[in-house]
Amino acid sequence: MSGYCAYVATITDRDDVDKMYHDHHYGVRIENDNELFGRLLMEINQAGLSWRTILKKEKGFRKAYDNFSIKKVARYTEKDITRLMNDTEIIRNKLKVHAAIYNAYQITQLQKDYTSFRAWLDLHAKELQYDKEKWVKLFKKHFKFVGGEIVGEFLMSISLLPNAHHKTCKVYIQKNR
Repeated sequence: MSGYCAYVATITDRDDVDKMYHDHHYGVRIENDNELFGRLLMEINQAGLSWRTILKKEKGFRKAYDNFSIKKVARYTEKDITRLMNDTEIIRNKLKVHAAIYNAYQITQLQKDYTSFRAWLDLHAKELQYDKEKWVKLFKKHFKFVGGEIVGEFLMSISLLPNAHHKTCKVYIQKNR
């Protein structure tokens, strides 16, 4: 076993944030656009940090970004940016804050054209399938602060790219019975 699954297998505390995320959320399809946006926002904020740090701050992110409401975040103003930059419960990086607002706005535009962010993702999943490079190119066309690692992890975490779990992982085995 390798990677995240191997790391989580060593954790004995069932309430550990990594274990909870791995066992119940990682590699699981998300239908709700606000939750999809929230996952993308968290993946972007993880850049340069540990995923554990981000998971520990999830409640703070939810509160700071209006429970990941795409419509609300897309309308954030300079006052909101100042508020976010002073919020110790989240990652206070100006580029990441600006990316969250820009990306929320971009998702509202995709929702107009495709009815939902999920529908946009599903449409491209049929076309791009498991080609990560094409996904990255598509994301860079629409969003900010999205490189190969961020896009790859986002797509694996919502089950659009394979290999979220190793084949010997108990979660993989349970899902593929």
